[in-house]
Amino acid sequence: MSQPTTPQEALLSWFAENQRDLPWRRHYKPYQIWISEIMLQQTQMDRVTIFFERWMQEFPDLKTLAAASEQQILKCWEGLGYYSRARNILKTAQILVSEYQGEIPDKRKLLLTLPGIGPYTAGAIASIAYNRDVPVVDANIERILARFLNIDLIPGSPEAKKLFWTRAEELLPAGQARNFNQALMELGALICRPKNPDCSACPLAPHCLALHHDLILERPVPKTGKKITPIDMATGILIHQGLLYIQQRLADDVWGSLWEFPGGRMKKNELPEETVVREFLEETEFEVQVESKITTTIHHYTRYRVTLHCFFVKLNQTDSDPVLHAAQDFRWVPFETLQEYAFPAGHRKLISFLKKRKEV
Repeated sequence: MSQPTTPQEALLSWFAENQRDLPWRRHYKPYQIWISEIMLQQTQMDRVTIFFERWMQEFPDLKTLAAASEQQILKCWEGLGYYSRARNILKTAQILVSEYQGEIPDKRKLLLTLPGIGPYTAGAIASIAYNRDVPVVDANIERILARFLNIDLIPGSPEAKKLFWTRAEELLPAGQARNFNQALMELGALICRPKNPDCSACPLAPHCLALHHDLILERPVPKTGKKITPIDMATGILIHQGLLYIQQRLADDVWGSLWEFPGGRMKKNELPEETVVREFLEETEFEVQVESKITTTIHHYTRYRVTLHCFFVKLNQTDSDPVLHAAQDFRWVPFETLQEYAFPAGHRKLISFLKKRKEV
């Protein structure tokens, strides 16, 4: 058997032997490729495979998905974060059923018109699902190209974006986009890692300019570090006549349409207990009193570290109907039914804590 002679051949040969067994690779159904690519945005592979299997059990095809409610979608997506992705999936599914006869387009230009599908995702669907000769460029592939071609531009700049896409298109072997693009993604995940790249196992090592010039650790050119902003918040669980109060966030708000316990950001020099009382009054016009501290949860987002102080509160009035100022709906529910609603991460941690402690 002849040895690979070009970088493309070397990469494809390596991928054929080393690709991971992922559920969406078994049949390359366009629907499954689309869902997997949306899930993989901002989410690690090991977590996505679990959520993907659950999603396919709940929504096995495009028609079932398009007929689902937003709450069903959000509940199934719960835990993946960035919930606008889930809402865009539902919008796109409904468009595909009503305007595309339930088929996902194979043209990049058409894919780009659909909610939640940008240049990378459009390229991934066209190339992986349909094997169209379309390049893809994400952070992993930018890193590979920066090292392979010794590109000394900071990723994210307009000049860098244009160059990376141009080079990706130039390297793409005709008729092999499905495997070549996946091979690049796999190489970035397994070998050409951000830290501690395994150059000795890399199929592109003989052709890698950064390796040749001993510049692997300087490519891609480092970006300035993102500042993590700490945020202190407080929330309260209101129990009245054995039921818990929850409310649904406004659709266009952060974590839109998810359910929550009332609360918000602490003001300067404000105690967490004072925040809870104030937020309940502002959001619901409920007058409440803090009974006891439950716990404090910490959750990390891309640029924020949120510390959430959690309390039990009681109602200091006879009327149990809120006047909603920061929500679109509300419920009084037993603790056992909370699992039927989709909550933001911090509130899910609170619910899990209570479930383990059996305090409700």
